[in-house]
Amino acid sequence: MAYPSRTRVGIVGAGPAGLLLARQLHRQGIDCVVLESRDRAYVEQRQRAGILEQGTVDALLEAGAADRLQREGLPHDGIELRFAGRAHRVDFPSLTGGRRVWVYAQTEVVKDLIALQLREGPPLLFEAQAHAVEGADTDTPVIRYTHAGREHTLTCDWVVGCDGYHGVTRRAAPERTLSTYERVYPYSWFGILADAPPAYDELIYAHSDRGFALASMRSPQVSRLYLQVPNGTDPDGWSDERIWDELDARLAAAGTRPLNRGPITARSVLPMRSSVTEPMRYGRVLLAGDAAHIVPPTGAKGLNLAAADVTVLARAFGHLAATGSTDLLDAYSDTCLRRVWRAEHFSWFMTTTLHTDPAQSPFDTRLQLSQLDRVATSPHAAAELAANYAGLPVG
Repeated sequence: MAYPSRTRVGIVGAGPAGLLLARQLHRQGIDCVVLESRDRAYVEQRQRAGILEQGTVDALLEAGAADRLQREGLPHDGIELRFAGRAHRVDFPSLTGGRRVWVYAQTEVVKDLIALQLREGPPLLFEAQAHAVEGADTDTPVIRYTHAGREHTLTCDWVVGCDGYHGVTRRAAPERTLSTYERVYPYSWFGILADAPPAYDELIYAHSDRGFALASMRSPQVSRLYLQVPNGTDPDGWSDERIWDELDARLAAAGTRPLNRGPITARSVLPMRSSVTEPMRYGRVLLAGDAAHIVPPTGAKGLNLAAADVTVLARAFGHLAATGSTDLLDAYSDTCLRRVWRAEHFSWFMTTTLHTDPAQSPFDTRLQLSQLDRVATSPHAAAELAANYAGLPVG
């Protein structure tokens, strides 16, 4: 095959951020190349987020990548909070001027974007392992990568790192030019997929003295469920019956029914942490998505922050192509970080309010319950939660 040696924008990583950015650039006539270290099957099967904010859906629609989302996605107008034996629904449209969220798995977003990319977009190379990004502080940074056993170089005007926290693009900046702020939580999520119809039409977030639980879904036939567990928990150490019993115990509230049970088809344990790297740019290298920030999944922000990052980037590259000005690219990091820190705070709030810290006191628990009661009784507090959950404006 013929390998591209030169491009305007080199994108490292074919997750939702890299693929959406490639699609957005292609629609503007800006050439790019996407390099992904894994094979296509692996990329399309990575289980990640399932909640899309209004702004993410709008970005996919604008990119011409939402046909199946519109057919198969499940629009949700709220969530339910359960605590102290009570159940309270937070209605998004009435609190946000009509905004809502969609349930549509990240795996499906990725499949849709890959299909478009391979059919009509710029080059996408799977199993292309990037080893280094050199010359970040020059006008022509170079990506060095291996594909099919041979080493190659890709010279770019700009490089966008969508290759995660451990990716090679973060190392393009000299030591101490970037600052990383982190928080590690003293618990993890035990997540399962089950061939069982969801028992409820919307997501259920439960606070209990046994720990947090979340009832979500992937489709009308598949449930996605989570339990708070200690760090280091072995997912194979729990029987199916124990998982279902624990979920029902934590999700119990007056007037509610138990979950629909079915075969558990996948299980995994996800550690919880927050991380932000500043700035999100060094020279001609720009970081997006998990390469720049990580949030605990409680606020449903990871995929949505990545989509917001690359939407801001796509506009900036379009502005550069139309005017020759780098003003928007120069402002990229500051523009995104305002939204990133807001999402970090919301994710922290949801996580610390709903989970039981192993070291917390009864006083701490009473504060959590007071905060949840505040959301349930105050339209102002409910509106703040709804606005952040449904998604703040992009850019």
